[in-house]
Amino acid sequence: MINRLALGTVQFGFSYGIANTNGQVPYKTAKEILYHAKSKGINTLDTAISYGESESYLGDIGVEGWQVITKLPNIPDECTDIVTWVNNQVTKSLSRLKVKSISGLLLHQPDCLLTSNGEMIWESLQTLKKDRLVENIGFSIYDPNELDVIWNSFFPDIVQVPYNVLDRRLVDSGWLHRMSKAGVKVHVRSIFLQGLLLMNANNRPQKFERWFSVFDAWDSWLQEQELTALQGCLAFVMQDSSIDKIVIGIDNFQQFKEVLSSIDNKVIQFPKFLNTDSIDLINPSYWSSL
Repeated sequence: MINRLALGTVQFGFSYGIANTNGQVPYKTAKEILYHAKSKGINTLDTAISYGESESYLGDIGVEGWQVITKLPNIPDECTDIVTWVNNQVTKSLSRLKVKSISGLLLHQPDCLLTSNGEMIWESLQTLKKDRLVENIGFSIYDPNELDVIWNSFFPDIVQVPYNVLDRRLVDSGWLHRMSKAGVKVHVRSIFLQGLLLMNANNRPQKFERWFSVFDAWDSWLQEQELTALQGCLAFVMQDSSIDKIVIGIDNFQQFKEVLSSIDNKVIQFPKFLNTDSIDLINPSYWSSL
């Protein structure tokens, strides 16, 4: 069960997450988390070029033997040489990580494939794969519906997508089944909804009060099942074998130990009434406007 986890390292680069009260993870703590994770059988790291110091942290700690997945930022509008830009980004990324190749390279904004440069961008990624600098290529998406318009033209090795007890678009859209059947590796993130699902009612920011009924149902159900919020969030994603990797972000070492101790292979039935289609809630990019 534990080896299906992937360490999300955005917190190694800067302060991230609505429930994060600790800020950026210090280098010493990041090193401690990585060593402990490896000793427990976790072998995958998720990072991105745009995650501040994250890649440099990882390179200094040492990631040989890890499956490292990073992401390309959006290509600048003024870029006139796509191939050179992509190659330079990956070369610098490998240098920061201090490795000769990486397990995965994802597009952080896959809608770039729908532009006039889309074919060239994808060919650049395929060339990196052919040259064995990258083992797998794919996308990091915000909504499974994004796949409707890029799937047939740009077939990925990996797709990373948000999925949690409130946000079940991945399954409801049919895309989890379709990707699994096609042999695509599915990596899910936002399983704690940036920590919002782990917060108690008194600590949730006031701006989420409009979804009081959603969180009240979640809190009540957890109490009935005698589960902690952490156990519930993990069980929801862990029990679906179609999911290859589960990306978890860690703020501190104690939090990481709590995650590991909360994993159980018990099958739990999650009621449909916990699901919501409110995009303003399940997509954190909308939170700043609440």
